[in-house]
Amino acid sequence: MIAAHGVLTVSGFGLKVCVERGHLLIQDGAYFERTEIRLPRVRHGLRRLVVIGSDGFITISALRWLAEQNAAFVMLNRNGTVLGVVGPTSPGDARLRRAQHKASESGLALRIAQELVARKLQGQESIANEMLNRPDLAALISQLRSPLSEAESIDHLRAVESQAASAYWDAWHSIPVAWSRADEKKVPEHWRTFGTRISPLSGSPRKAVNPANAILNYLYAVLESEARIAATACRLDPGLGLYHLDSRTRDSLACDLMEPCRPLVDAYVLDWIKSEQLTCSWFFELGDGNCRLMTPFAAKLSTTAPAWGSVVRPVAERVAHEIEKTIPKATRRGSHSISPLPSPRKPLSACSECGASILPSRTYCGTCAPEIERSRLLAAAQLGRAASHTAQAEAQRARAQRRHRAAEKSWQEQGTSFDYARDILPGLNRVRLRDIASMLGVSKGYASAIRHGTRTPHPRHWEKLARLSTPR
Repeated sequence: MIAAHGVLTVSGFGLKVCVERGHLLIQDGAYFERTEIRLPRVRHGLRRLVVIGSDGFITISALRWLAEQNAAFVMLNRNGTVLGVVGPTSPGDARLRRAQHKASESGLALRIAQELVARKLQGQESIANEMLNRPDLAALISQLRSPLSEAESIDHLRAVESQAASAYWDAWHSIPVAWSRADEKKVPEHWRTFGTRISPLSGSPRKAVNPANAILNYLYAVLESEARIAATACRLDPGLGLYHLDSRTRDSLACDLMEPCRPLVDAYVLDWIKSEQLTCSWFFELGDGNCRLMTPFAAKLSTTAPAWGSVVRPVAERVAHEIEKTIPKATRRGSHSISPLPSPRKPLSACSECGASILPSRTYCGTCAPEIERSRLLAAAQLGRAASHTAQAEAQRARAQRRHRAAEKSWQEQGTSFDYARDILPGLNRVRLRDIASMLGVSKGYASAIRHGTRTPHPRHWEKLARLSTPR
């Protein structure tokens, strides 16, 4: 169903997205486990329809339905690739796109790139200092960031960014990745740390070979889709980059807009792998060693899309405003609202106790949760002790003790002729626990101990147990 942030993720074989009687009809799943969702035009709460898969169809009427409802359609691959994005659109502005094209000639592209890269390095510096505990690395990145405003070319910026990235990702290499106790023995050695950012399969971050990098690649893909939507909403051309080179395989401006936001994704993933445990069922491995995300886990990560959209949107608005200022006043459109670039350490969710970054599904961080749980258990135990010492509880215990004493006195007068170990215990293996517990008025746990021979009941109960253990 639709997540709290308005994201609906569908996957499987034979996906179907169409409009039927005014409702958006979505069918997904595989084989006999298929689901159908119908969304009305009012109060549906949908903001992003994310498709993870490559088999099925979406109709033109469905795309129109999404556009009319101001919702985006995003198609992602589980390896961290954006396959397609269709977002809410508005009439294009040829003047703005022409100015965007001329930005490289006027020097505007260099000034914008300087700011984007500087904010990215500022975010990496913050992570190095606060999360990696590497003040030496933070000092190095700060030293590289300082002269960026004096860079004379885009190539110079790329060289500085590459140098900072090399040192930054080297610091991530040995970060341990925690796994659940049940999966510890199943995990290959190269899955136990973050490892290198460069995959041996591709010579680039693509085709990650361990879960930590696979998560990072997928979240970068979600961020890229939000950057495309933000660029289109600001009437910019997502493919015409200012910093990244033109390419047939990516939208270069979307990659430009991502730069200041990447440290936010980094901080999110780093906090996760340092404080949470991963599970093997979230991942699978292809024949060449490429690590991929299972669909339910990828769908969970997709729910972060609105959060990334909220931080990349101000970047797109800022870039659009700077480009717009170069348009002659006689033809300039209405002014853009200027939003500041996002802070590089804004968490998606915060611990209710200490404010640390946590997963959206959690309330407390890994440090505070045990203490909170301990205090709750102590409070519950105190309430239990208080309840067990009320007058009513004392009277109930007294009645039970009188019944036991009377039963024991009656047994002492009659005695027993049974040998428990010989006549009763062997036959208890055929008796159900609930029958033993019901017959003696004890818990199933104590009944289990009786059946296994670790507890011997009072002799007054032997006759009852003998009737249970005797075959009928």
